[in-house]
Amino acid sequence: MSGPLHEGMSIGGRYNVICNIGEGGMQYVYKAYDNILERVVALKTPKNSAASKRFKRSAVLSARVNHPNVAKTLDYLEEGNQLFLIEELIEGSDLDSALLKQVKYVDPYLAAKVFHHIAKAVAAAHHVGVVHRDLKPTNIMATGSFGVSELKVTDFGIAKMAEEELVDAVEGGDSTMTTSKTALGALPYMAPEAIDTPRDVGRAADIWSIGAMMCHLITGQTPYGVGLRVVTKILEAAPPIFPAFVTSNPQFAPLANKLIELVHRCMAKDPAARPTADELVQYCSQLCYPVAVRRRGRVKEIRYESWGFIEVTGPDVFFHLSSVYGDKPKRGDEVVFSSFDGGGAFRAHPIVLLQKV
Repeated sequence: MSGPLHEGMSIGGRYNVICNIGEGGMQYVYKAYDNILERVVALKTPKNSAASKRFKRSAVLSARVNHPNVAKTLDYLEEGNQLFLIEELIEGSDLDSALLKQVKYVDPYLAAKVFHHIAKAVAAAHHVGVVHRDLKPTNIMATGSFGVSELKVTDFGIAKMAEEELVDAVEGGDSTMTTSKTALGALPYMAPEAIDTPRDVGRAADIWSIGAMMCHLITGQTPYGVGLRVVTKILEAAPPIFPAFVTSNPQFAPLANKLIELVHRCMAKDPAARPTADELVQYCSQLCYPVAVRRRGRVKEIRYESWGFIEVTGPDVFFHLSSVYGDKPKRGDEVVFSSFDGGGAFRAHPIVLLQKV
């Protein structure tokens, strides 16, 4: 057996393939049914022999990490010449699809929540000697849509394989930066040492990647752009510049400034100057951010260029434009927001403009 799987296939006499749910640079991912424990799981299999090379060892590494913010490794099996990793199935979308394709940027409240949970996942991995090496939005799963009710880091199990492809790409092997999906996808979030001395990448590179992702979330842009042109900028490692809107609104400025400070610490050029994952968890635990449910709605009206109402199922929700993070919405625009009892009508805060499809 080799290549992609098909609906109805039985793996190891235990797992029945339901459907393909995605793929990365290293692996195919399927939804499957576990006939013994009667549950739905994620089934992953390497794409080629190069990816298969360390799949078993990577599965063992992945199984070491046990934390609510990490997708659980459940099983590993070999059938013929094909290898399979069974993981907890997260019924959601990766961070790229759940957030970054929905809005230009994420308000500091939600960004702080994401920051905190990713830091806890990485700290748990570092405690057992596992370095992810390939942290990026597509390796982080979120449930609850824009509200992110649950967040789990995935693919610790292919971290070593990803590292090898990255090393090969950086050093000019068969897999180049131009052809490697793994390398191109990870590049905007790669630490300077991952490019300069890729075989010496350690825990501090994961911290850089977290900082780069947080910069992307709150600004809507990766710290140094995209594509091969970012390599020089990453190696220079000048502190990323944040657009004025991130801190210009007094409603968001206090938390935004703290997030910017943390991002700069995470993205220090010297790996030794970056916080450890445990320190990052401690810093994030001191941030004040709400965890209220997020809702989608449409701006029904705006009065005096100051305040208005959002139309949702049920009573309209009052809002003030000072509660909007970033671009201001117009009548008819779709927004995502939290709402609170305002002593009359419910009041929305914060509010972020959804991108038009």
